[in-house]
Amino acid sequence: MNEEETLPLVLATIPREIPGIDEIEILVVDDGSTDGTVEVARRLGVRHFVHHTRNMGLARSFRDGIDYALRHGADIVVNTDGDNQYPQERIGDLVMPVVLGDADIVIADRQTGTIEHFSPLKKALQKIGSNVVNFAAGTNLPDAASGFRAYSRGALMRLNVVTQFSYCMETIIQAGHKRMRIRSLPVTTNAKTRESRLFTSMWQHIAKSGQAISRSYVMYKPHAVFITLGLVFTLGAAVPFGRYAVLLATGTGGQHLQSIVLGAASLVGALLSFALLVLADLQRTNRVLLEETLERLKDVQYGTTTAPAMAGSAENRQPSAGNEAGSVDRAGQLDRQQPAGPTDVPAAV
Repeated sequence: MNEEETLPLVLATIPREIPGIDEIEILVVDDGSTDGTVEVARRLGVRHFVHHTRNMGLARSFRDGIDYALRHGADIVVNTDGDNQYPQERIGDLVMPVVLGDADIVIADRQTGTIEHFSPLKKALQKIGSNVVNFAAGTNLPDAASGFRAYSRGALMRLNVVTQFSYCMETIIQAGHKRMRIRSLPVTTNAKTRESRLFTSMWQHIAKSGQAISRSYVMYKPHAVFITLGLVFTLGAAVPFGRYAVLLATGTGGQHLQSIVLGAASLVGALLSFALLVLADLQRTNRVLLEETLERLKDVQYGTTTAPAMAGSAENRQPSAGNEAGSVDRAGQLDRQQPAGPTDVPAAV
């Protein structure tokens, strides 16, 4: 949104050739820009656009960009920001683990501890946030908030962005629980060009990110959440009930009815927690079935395409197995219907 000043820097540093990639296409997502962002992009040779008539936010922009890329046959999608925060020169390094079949997702590590314009508090919060995401996702990523990423087609077919704020945390938690292979690549960011437009303050970012992480964690680990709550409430009921039993045995129970009230309230909380666990488990089963159905619908909608590989290394490509979204090796070229635009785009940036 409104990146006419920095977009030329971004486009100039995107590589035009990458080993193992047949074709590179650039897609600009215009999230309701009111300046000359689109005109600048067209003048610099960009042919692919997703237009929003009003600002829809980062998550929706990412989702619409992914939809466009998959519809046009992309095997690898790289996301970078229009403010030139990330070093586009490293895109070749970023996609290489995907090209070689060693990763489904590669996330750049900005090494936030070394970024000069980050305050000590922000650096600490970035580290804490990454640790929280890693706990929720079962991953070990140093920079979970980084938006400079490469995704394989198979990974994108299995990921579903539902949040309205930022896709960064949600996709990591999903990928972790779906046993995708995630790699990290250390990079050095460019100089700061402007303040973030994603949030008005650091605390707003923390609140919204925390909400997205909590929702995703409950979605994928309802047992851990509701069993813990149930046990806490059970303990909260046992203590006042036990206290009242002791007092009753000493003949003074009638003067401490508040223990009965507190114990009963805690017991109700425990019962509700275990009831919610049953409902959450049923919803989890339905979600898994719906995601499998959605994945098949995506396969029908977007078609299939041959995964990129280094020349002469077709026999070394790893097919998808179990819950890992790996490169898909298919014999023969599959015919597919494509919308207006490039008919075969093995990689989109």
